[in-house]
Amino acid sequence: MAEQNVIQAVSTYGKQLFGFIRGRVPTDEDAEDILQDVWVQLSNQPEVEAIESVSAWLYRVARNRITDWFRKKKPESLEDYGYEDEDGEWNIAEVLLMDSVTPEDEHLRELFWEALFAALDELPEKQSEVFILNELEQMTLQEIADAKGENLKTIISRKGYAVKHLRKRLEDLYKDLVEY
Repeated sequence: MAEQNVIQAVSTYGKQLFGFIRGRVPTDEDAEDILQDVWVQLSNQPEVEAIESVSAWLYRVARNRITDWFRKKKPESLEDYGYEDEDGEWNIAEVLLMDSVTPEDEHLRELFWEALFAALDELPEKQSEVFILNELEQMTLQEIADAKGENLKTIISRKGYAVKHLRKRLEDLYKDLVEY
């Protein structure tokens, strides 16, 4: 039964998860290696059926693997990285896309990504899931509401809480990076 669930997850989320990972590492090979690690971790789960949200779980594991990869290897390019809140006011992409002139710039960028991943992991599962589905899987909030059988206002609220949490958790670091 668990093997069938893993096969279903690979079929359902494989392409999107690869795209998510590929947008954060410099080469296809690195993305494939990280994706393979995610699938191995899923297949080693003793009770795959017990995972409430496979999508959120997979993205959380992928983020953790990307963080591990950055700790082991310096990134070559961060062109495709960025985050922007729904109001367009808080553009982290500026920081992540700034030209790296010094090792300090690279270090600050790595610190930021680690903080972002840590902040995402702090979110309650339902908020994290809505944020991931909307921002990473490019689902509209209405599509999420329909898929979850939830009221649209509930989904909007969860997304709002997630954005507020990320903004609050990362604001000081963002200001430090912008002023740097």
